Amino acid sequence: MNATDAKKRIDELTELLNRLSYRYYVENDSDVSDYDYDKMSRELIGLEKDFPEFKRPDSPSARVGGEVENTFESVVHEVRMESLLDAFDFGEIEEFDRRVTDGAGASGYIVEPKIDGLSVSLEYTNGVFTRGSTRGDGDVGEDITENLKTVKTIPLVLTEKLPFIEVRGEVYMRRDVFAELVKKQEENGEKPFKNPRNAAAGSLRQKNPTVTAARRLDIFVFNVQRIEGAEITGHRQSLDLLKKLGFVTVPFYTPCKDIKEAEAELDRIGSIRSSLDFDIDGAVIKVDDLEKRKKLGSTAKFPRWAIAFKYPPEEKDTVLTDIEVSVGRTGILTPTACFEPVFLSGSTVSRASLHNQDCINALGIAIGDTLIVRKAGDVIPEVAGVRHHNPESPVYRMPSHCPSCGAEVFRDEGASDLKCRNPECPAQLLRNLIHFCSRDAMDIEGMGDAVCEVLIEKGLIRDAADIYRLDADSISALDRHGKKSAQNLINAIEKSKQNDLSKLIFALGIEEIGAKAAKLLAKHFKNIDALMAASEEDILKIDGFGGVMSRKLVEFFSLEGSKTLVSRLKEYGVNTESLSDTSDTRFAGMTFVLTGTLSMFTRDEASEIIENFGGKTSSSVSKKTSIVLAGENAGSKLRKANDLGIRVIDEAAFADMIK
Repeated sequence: MNATDAKKRIDELTELLNRLSYRYYVENDSDVSDYDYDKMSRELIGLEKDFPEFKRPDSPSARVGGEVENTFESVVHEVRMESLLDAFDFGEIEEFDRRVTDGAGASGYIVEPKIDGLSVSLEYTNGVFTRGSTRGDGDVGEDITENLKTVKTIPLVLTEKLPFIEVRGEVYMRRDVFAELVKKQEENGEKPFKNPRNAAAGSLRQKNPTVTAARRLDIFVFNVQRIEGAEITGHRQSLDLLKKLGFVTVPFYTPCKDIKEAEAELDRIGSIRSSLDFDIDGAVIKVDDLEKRKKLGSTAKFPRWAIAFKYPPEEKDTVLTDIEVSVGRTGILTPTACFEPVFLSGSTVSRASLHNQDCINALGIAIGDTLIVRKAGDVIPEVAGVRHHNPESPVYRMPSHCPSCGAEVFRDEGASDLKCRNPECPAQLLRNLIHFCSRDAMDIEGMGDAVCEVLIEKGLIRDAADIYRLDADSISALDRHGKKSAQNLINAIEKSKQNDLSKLIFALGIEEIGAKAAKLLAKHFKNIDALMAASEEDILKIDGFGGVMSRKLVEFFSLEGSKTLVSRLKEYGVNTESLSDTSDTRFAGMTFVLTGTLSMFTRDEASEIIENFGGKTSSSVSKKTSIVLAGENAGSKLRKANDLGIRVIDEAAFADMIK
């Protein structure tokens, strides 16, 4: 395809996909199937890769994140993003009304839910999204444009091309999305977010927009900060305009002629808050008339024309009947409180995580205690405290041995969780197996999550070494596996035996040891036996390794289960030697940063070449950076390299360096 045709097709696809995205995410309707939408998206991404000069700022490909890394540069807000004065009873609401009446006369109000999320500013020039930032301290925030582009309810292009508009909104996470995220975090042994607001805030400040995209955030826009090309005189009018421009506004906003009607609406919102699919931390009363707002002005902290009413959390008392301890996929032991069922925030609950022994000790929890329970963010049940202690029962103590396999459990210095380190623990088997087969590990094509689960269920696999005992007949006997697919899987398993030692080290799932660390270990020790015999002091000699990583390695290989696993892998013919040639160390002591779109190499290929020549790669530019390899459309990293006077090369120069 020539450049003219490519530009035309990129423009067509960009506009069509943006229109379809608006229909799907804002209007909850669809004009095409998911298959057709994905097909067009892939076509656009391919064209943008081949012709990056024609990629538009409103490209929907930004929705999935990408290689751009946020730098969180400061943004000065032209219009201050103010916080609100809180009220906790109707007496304070009526006092607010008296102040408004004294300052600007009797006023009509708009009452709307106060979304519990992260407040952001969105700026549009000629109808195109150009910059997004956090509230920060109200005067200065952080530039998170690339992450905000992944929020699918934020329009990248407006329905009308106003010269300029800046709006304020609240990025939030739906309750069902939050519950799903917490479940995954618990399964992976990660510390779960406490509530949807923390989850939204943590997701928005990710350096990598791809992570933000995976978190499925949403936004409600609730205010016009600045506008050119249109006149607005009231808050309700501004919300109607925002809807017309393509924004998702607060889901309902109610005009009230006086404070009594506003209080009735506060009661109504309070009665339905548990049924909403998003969190609110109150409701807001705002003066509708913008001229009256100007007259009322603001204090040093708050606007005088608005106030936030806060609802108290719903709590119930119940009796603790038992504490169950489960083992997650990473070996972490998690205690769960089992209590008499109570109806709370719209549903019946009877269980809540107690997290760890420290949490139990802090609350002094014992079987038979009367607990105070609530829902964190009205979603996840949690124990808020103890109403009455059972005098006949001691504070609960976590078990000293794994409830799944019986192995002794450990608590690392400075850690709060107990952990089972037995690699043969049944509770950890599925997670370990999935990791072992993944692309960055042994890369066994066809051994996905579902296949791993079935193989364990059928008793064909008890540890990773059992993969290499499988045969085509046993696989073809499984559901949905014919002889051809079974043989393909066996071929993939055989191929994985020839992998470099670095892939095997990473595949073992040793805590704190990622793919990069595994490569360094393979190059340094050359074979698995030397690594298994290494002391913490030996490992610390490798540049980039600290005490925690060294200790985790020595602890892992000291376990009998680890030694047995490695021995069996050797027995089945899995390579345990380093295949990389490090005799040429031309990049020794050098740190490279890769930025922009590379055309001669993929990023993984360029990184591997650098590492094979003894160098290192980093994701961020600093004074320690030796060289920045810049491709097309290099952004903030290139600017920072130039500011610091760091050497910058293109791909042609890199190709000369590796001849």
